[in-house]
Amino acid sequence: MSPVIQAAGGGDEEPLLPVKKIPGSYGIPFLSPIRDRLDFYYFQGQDDFFKSRIQQYGSTVFRVNMPPGPFMARNSQVIAVLDAKSFPVLFDVSKVEKRDVFTGTYMPSTSLTGGYRVCSYLDPSEPAHAKIKQLLFTLLASRKSYVIPSFRTSYASLFQTMESDLAASTGAKSDFNKLNDTTAFDFLGDAYFGVVPSSTSLGTEGPSKASKWLFFQLCPLMTLGLPKILEELFLHSFPLPSFLAKSDYKALYGYFSSAAAPVLDAADKLGLSREEACHNLLFATIFNSYGGVKVFFPGILKWLALADPKLHSRLADEIRSAVKAEGGKVTLAAIEKMELTKSVVYEALRMDPPVKFQYGKAKHDLVIESHDSSYKVSKGEMIFGYQPLATQDTKVFENGGEFVGDRFVGDEGKKLLKYVLWSNGHETENSNGEGQAVRREGLCGACRKAPSRGVLSQI
Repeated sequence: MSPVIQAAGGGDEEPLLPVKKIPGSYGIPFLSPIRDRLDFYYFQGQDDFFKSRIQQYGSTVFRVNMPPGPFMARNSQVIAVLDAKSFPVLFDVSKVEKRDVFTGTYMPSTSLTGGYRVCSYLDPSEPAHAKIKQLLFTLLASRKSYVIPSFRTSYASLFQTMESDLAASTGAKSDFNKLNDTTAFDFLGDAYFGVVPSSTSLGTEGPSKASKWLFFQLCPLMTLGLPKILEELFLHSFPLPSFLAKSDYKALYGYFSSAAAPVLDAADKLGLSREEACHNLLFATIFNSYGGVKVFFPGILKWLALADPKLHSRLADEIRSAVKAEGGKVTLAAIEKMELTKSVVYEALRMDPPVKFQYGKAKHDLVIESHDSSYKVSKGEMIFGYQPLATQDTKVFENGGEFVGDRFVGDEGKKLLKYVLWSNGHETENSNGEGQAVRREGLCGACRKAPSRGVLSQI
């Protein structure tokens, strides 16, 4: 048997908390996973699905079946870790394996990614992982000076359109989500590759093709409001035929193979084929960055809209002051001075992490610590974390279920940043080749600019 090692909650020199048997049960094969799936999607919903079991077992660590289950996933059995102390084990790649667990207990067909297992499905121990990561970080480093200008151009137009829509008539509305989908797609293409997708053969169909491709990968984790029997049959039990998204993916691939040509040239030097590199660039840009922007930008506006007007006033004062000091321009230096603005972004990430689910298989027999107990996990067992509960842990965050815009302001606030886990690691950790998703580099910077852009559009 492999040696038992401590996985979370202090160093090896510290005594473990009382070791308890992990509560919970996987129930009756086939039937119980389906029952848990119905609870998760329909009868309880995600939050209550976990909260009810925390209450039932008196533990934030327990055994449960995670959707989609039969017949989509071979094995739906996981150990859930749902508090701020046990959850970080999922980011320690010395203790958990990340091979083929990006989407959880099932993996979409590689036909949707050109026949390749792209970087998100690779464990850091696999040779291709470091090469692809290096390629992606090289891209980000080479284009970092273009992000702010691209963002300003793209989102200035979006906010102008919204203002025109709202001013058109009394009671008029503007659909931010729809505008954001189109704007974000062009912004990322321009920022990363210097080629606006809508100006190419993709035209205005890029966002719809991207959304369709994303849907074919994520539909087992979705509900659409259709009759339950239809969703269970067509979304949750069997994979949709990947050929239905083939033409859309081909069009997206065509854009990347042309727009990203300079980056693909660099791939050869890293020992990657242009084809594999292109599929990875497409995945990182659309699934990671674009998918994140689609989810998080509307979310941050929601929290801003619900916040106290006093917070709006403080944000406006801080942003205007920082921008004025930089000669009237939004620069990286200006953004770094916006302590409250950054706090608002971190708080929105804490409340609604763009990546809600994390998975990893135990590489060794290990021990996981929650706040009050320790639990033994065997090698090969799947560990699962639901980020919204971990990042709202009331034993770490006072009033953890409430949005507090200035939570991360000041020295005491900064100490809490280590508990902000929204991508592939702690917010306070530097990105590296072994676990930090590329979405974190591109998305967080852009999200910090969103409040600034919104305020400046009113100046």
